[in-house]
Amino acid sequence: MAAHYLEFERPIAELESKIEELSRLSETAGPGAFDAEIEALRARAGKLRAEAYSGLDAWQKTQVARHPQRPHFVDYVGALIEEFVELRGDRKFADDQAIVGGLGRFRGTPVVVMGHEKGHDTTTRLKHNFGMARPEGYRKAVRLMDMAERFNLPVISFVDTAGAYPGIGAEERGQSEAIARSTERCLTLGTPMIATIVGEGGSGGAIAIAGANRVLILEHSIYSVISPEGAASILWRDGARAKDAAEQMKITAQDLIKLGIVDRIVGEPAGGAHSDPAAAIKAVGDAVEEELNALSALSPDQLREQRAERFYAIGRKGLA
Repeated sequence: MAAHYLEFERPIAELESKIEELSRLSETAGPGAFDAEIEALRARAGKLRAEAYSGLDAWQKTQVARHPQRPHFVDYVGALIEEFVELRGDRKFADDQAIVGGLGRFRGTPVVVMGHEKGHDTTTRLKHNFGMARPEGYRKAVRLMDMAERFNLPVISFVDTAGAYPGIGAEERGQSEAIARSTERCLTLGTPMIATIVGEGGSGGAIAIAGANRVLILEHSIYSVISPEGAASILWRDGARAKDAAEQMKITAQDLIKLGIVDRIVGEPAGGAHSDPAAAIKAVGDAVEEELNALSALSPDQLREQRAERFYAIGRKGLA
């Protein structure tokens, strides 16, 4: 897959284009002909990337969180979950592939795992509805959490959605009720639950599977009650002011941890998770394992109490 560069990455794109050009020339000029030049350009590109990603503003982080080559749910499952068995359907209406989930082993521990899947190309994006779940997706999540509690299995969720699907059919089938029930099930779960915001965490569509004991977030992910574009349209009647909205909404990982909305920031490779998916996925896996180990000694009642206290405390940290 060809590299996809964001607007602020243009200088990096130009350098990497020169590197590719020199690499092609070296094939005809002979081995080692341009090695020194290529290495110098790579070092410069690495430095530019590190500088660019060390000072991203909220809108740039939003773009990174939405990057099409960022690891998605299927990538995390493929790398972290062994013996994964997908479970489909909500036993009421249909199977919604915007939320995928099932059973598997996370580093030897049996778990229930679920998350939003956006898709990587046109075919899979349509199949997964760009990660925007309908009511049956959230009812499937409830079904999975019921199973987790029945068999005393931890729940791991991966959040990456612009929001729940806003179509007429979804509303007719009880979208808001389904989101509320899924959120409620997270909060009443008697087994440990770890949620990780790996891309976008948009509105109720995100929190419906993120009402966890511990909420993690990747360094350049975002988590918000509405998209910056939606907020700009409501506040200023101008969706083009999304950048202004992003700055005001406190949606970045660094803002969210100050408010107690998330519990832990997982660092990304220089250049974002899309620049080195394997490293990003491993970092998430290590963090999830640590958090699960810390919760393993708690009883069901203690887990529910910890979760309740966690959510009651949101915002107080930033106001102290």
